[in-house]
Amino acid sequence: MTENMKNGCSQRDSAEHEGYAKASRSFNRIWKERDSAQPRLLEAILYKDNFNRAYKRVKANKGAAGIDGMTVEEALPYLREHQKELTERIYRGKYTPSPVRRVEIPKLDGGVRKLGIPTVIDRTIQQAIAQQLIPIYEPLFIETSYGYRPNKSAKDAIQKVKEYAEQGYTFVVTLDLSKYFDTLNHEKLINLLRKEVKDERVIQLIKRYLKSGVMENGVVMETGEGSPQGGNLSPLLANVYLNEFDQEFTKRGVPCIRYADDIVLFAKSKRASERLLESSTKYLEETMKLTVNREKSRTVSVFAIRNFKFLGFALGRNGSGIYIRVHPKSWKKFKSRLKDLTSRRSVQNIKASLVRIKVYARGWLNYYGIASMKNNIEDINKWLYHRIRMCIWKQWKKPKTKVRNLIKMGVPEDLAYQAGNSRRGHWFTTHTLAVNMAMTKERLINSGFYDLATAYQSVHINY
Repeated sequence: MTENMKNGCSQRDSAEHEGYAKASRSFNRIWKERDSAQPRLLEAILYKDNFNRAYKRVKANKGAAGIDGMTVEEALPYLREHQKELTERIYRGKYTPSPVRRVEIPKLDGGVRKLGIPTVIDRTIQQAIAQQLIPIYEPLFIETSYGYRPNKSAKDAIQKVKEYAEQGYTFVVTLDLSKYFDTLNHEKLINLLRKEVKDERVIQLIKRYLKSGVMENGVVMETGEGSPQGGNLSPLLANVYLNEFDQEFTKRGVPCIRYADDIVLFAKSKRASERLLESSTKYLEETMKLTVNREKSRTVSVFAIRNFKFLGFALGRNGSGIYIRVHPKSWKKFKSRLKDLTSRRSVQNIKASLVRIKVYARGWLNYYGIASMKNNIEDINKWLYHRIRMCIWKQWKKPKTKVRNLIKMGVPEDLAYQAGNSRRGHWFTTHTLAVNMAMTKERLINSGFYDLATAYQSVHINY
């Protein structure tokens, strides 16, 4: 632990002693009255099997250390030694979560996404809480809420968008919430939680997590609102908070799809969608106490490829009907990343580079494989083959090395000599007959090349 962290933690401990003095009296009262509420929920959270399962989940997710510098691996021996003491402190209402470590992740639009990384111990406790609360809340969430829920995915969400479009809901309201996770109203969230969670000890523990603060540059800052992205409990709390919006517009008969804070409402006419934009914005700002980004929130046709983008997807329409497609911005990002992975700077070892390309491309296809993109994926596949051939050609460097390797790979001497001594650029030369004869698709695939067209066919057939 660094000196700054120690100083920050000592400042926090002093502040907490004073700040929680009044709270301790209410905690004592809550603890005495616990049997009159929802007994055993906190016990279920801290039950050894549930707690151990929570740690295994945190370990599987990996992740960085919090402000104490403790890694996931270091947490295991600590928990073995201190778990009983830790749970006793929670039972007595004496446990105070550590502030989260602030990390800023650059966004594509030029802004930053603020993540709050709790300590591994706090992530484990949060996960243990979530594991017991999820069964309580899952039956209460609407069917078309897809984010951070068991057995639901972004692919399910875009498939539902397509279904609504086929039913005639061709106008949509896309709602953009400004800094949603950072602006959840604590008072409203706690009141929503109390409707279903009757063990006040659990409510107070969650409240302490919400109020635990943020450490930036060794200084602890209070958090009066929000639930930091990065905590294991935050996704569930975010869904609990917006479930009230989901329920309200479902009651009004409005088709609604939500994935975390990405909200889409459906209408059958432009005029109806404009009314929806007005009423939903008013509800989110006045009732839910959230901020709607009015510049990014809009009404559009579901087929407007430039304006409608949901989770990286869009919809198209042709003579065969409506289909799911990859949004142009997602294509651009995919190709840009592949270009980086096949640049001269990235490719020091061709086999290692092929592994990195495979890992990235396989993950991308697993996500976007539901979309119709046969022609596009074949075009990128050809381009990627060419990029790999160019990387190999660059690594051969000297003309005599190029000639020798081409001959080894079965190219006639005259063609090999002509290509190997060419003064044209790498991109042009790797289009020649000699290079394509040497570096065939089969040979590259045997060396570890991930053929996008073949992989897409195997993934897409399942949809």
